[in-house]
Amino acid sequence: MMPSAAALPRRHLRRPAISSETLIFLVAAFLILIDNVPLWRALLEGRSWQSGSTWAYVSGVLALLIAVYYVLLSAFSVRATLKPVLICALMAGSAVAYYVDRYNVVLDPSMVRNVLHTDAHEAIELLDGGLLAALLLLGVVPSAMVMLIDVRRRPWRRALAVRAATSVVALFVAVVATLALFQDVAPLVRNRHEVRYLLTPLNLFVSAARSLRSDLGAATTTADPPVVVTRDPVANRNRPTLFVLVVGETARAANFSLNGYARETNPELSKLDVINFPRMRACGTSTEVSLPCMFSPFGRRSYDEARIARHESLVQQLPRAGIRVVWRDNQSGCKGVCDGVEVQRFDQLELPGVCAAGRCFDEVLLHDLDSLTRDNSGDLMLVLHQIGNHGPAYHRRYPPQFKPFVPACETDALHDCTQQQIVNAYDNALRYTDHVLARLITFLQTQRNRYDVALIYVSDHGESLGEKGLYLHGMPYSIAPKEQLEVPMIWWLSPEFANNRHIDVDCVRRRARSEASHDHLFHSIMGVLDVETPDRDSTLDLFADCRQDAVQRALAVSR
Repeated sequence: MMPSAAALPRRHLRRPAISSETLIFLVAAFLILIDNVPLWRALLEGRSWQSGSTWAYVSGVLALLIAVYYVLLSAFSVRATLKPVLICALMAGSAVAYYVDRYNVVLDPSMVRNVLHTDAHEAIELLDGGLLAALLLLGVVPSAMVMLIDVRRRPWRRALAVRAATSVVALFVAVVATLALFQDVAPLVRNRHEVRYLLTPLNLFVSAARSLRSDLGAATTTADPPVVVTRDPVANRNRPTLFVLVVGETARAANFSLNGYARETNPELSKLDVINFPRMRACGTSTEVSLPCMFSPFGRRSYDEARIARHESLVQQLPRAGIRVVWRDNQSGCKGVCDGVEVQRFDQLELPGVCAAGRCFDEVLLHDLDSLTRDNSGDLMLVLHQIGNHGPAYHRRYPPQFKPFVPACETDALHDCTQQQIVNAYDNALRYTDHVLARLITFLQTQRNRYDVALIYVSDHGESLGEKGLYLHGMPYSIAPKEQLEVPMIWWLSPEFANNRHIDVDCVRRRARSEASHDHLFHSIMGVLDVETPDRDSTLDLFADCRQDAVQRALAVSR
């Protein structure tokens, strides 16, 4: 007689059981071998696999990095936190590995700060199928395996002794490997500072901690006292001034046809009487760095992030000179530059063909300008902060009718496009910026019967479009390619503005052929607006010599 099913002994599937130390070691090895392809690429640059020394070098580096990760993970992995810590490391490693490898970026503190301060729309554009695949294969799958593994338990005293002993062994291995590799690795790390920020996911946690510490320090730091602002009496003219500063986003000088680019990306500006500065250099490679820097009196020449953060910016000083400042933003904010200044945003505006679902093309910055200028009394400075060429979704930065260069990359996932398609989309966005600026200058010309009008356009930083395998921006300044540092800048001055300030426009055109940078911006604007502060350095005023020449000629004629 057969026994009943209920009487049969139950067989349980036994999950593999290993020690916590073995599990930590396996996760450390996975992170180093799988999530650090860019790091290995940098470490092995110029080495041949045919050489026995390369294999010895790789073995030493592997031992060193796994030992370091073992010690770090062990320090945070007690019985209750073991699996959560390992899973957190795996998930973070998968996301960081994808972005660092895909876009060839360096996850240093400034890059992390840039990411943390990105608005929701920009963040969503960075999410694509490649990231989801990386999270699944490099994060979710190994995390599930960690969850399924049974960890053998020991009495706490024995567990502590084993963990301490294995950590000491790992430290010993790390020290021995460091000594053996010092001659090979030290010059690399010393000469290429970015390499230290390629170690994933440690780069994320270290950079985030440093960024947070910097932000907390800035929040608790006492702001510098307001500077004394005075205005030259000659500024009290019969007509008020309307001065417009357009802050471009991610536009690089190399793709401006005004600078000699083969494609016609500036067809409308080329027909206007603009003064082009073809040798302009940015203060940083990200909005988070460049925007505060370019509005400060300190610039890159004496760059100090904390000092810039606690000191008044250009637009915070101007109101005390009797100049109304209005900041219009179509991006992720002013990074503290416009705190205390009148700010206008357009997130909730619904304009057919311009705004929809919280996104606006840059023409929104021109919305209702006639009412703003008509209702204004006195001098007015407008700052228009563009979304410009913000990547990777270049195709979202221009309306469909502004697409002369095809086929254009029309996805947020740049790896799904050829480099030429990416360049086409980028150039289309520049072409649209050209149209917006031309429209703005046309509007300013209609205001000449009431205001002395002038305009500056300058981008905050440039962009990499696949050159040397680099994409987007945010590389450390010391190693950033010229594509991320060289930006376009143009000035347009109405005849009345130039004459009333004794500006020799031909002199300015000659000066524009020389090198310039964001360092000149604060001092030049203060100069043409006749504003004096202790911060102003006349040697950094692009117009100083050209005003002096014009005044001297005027005096000579009067005699």
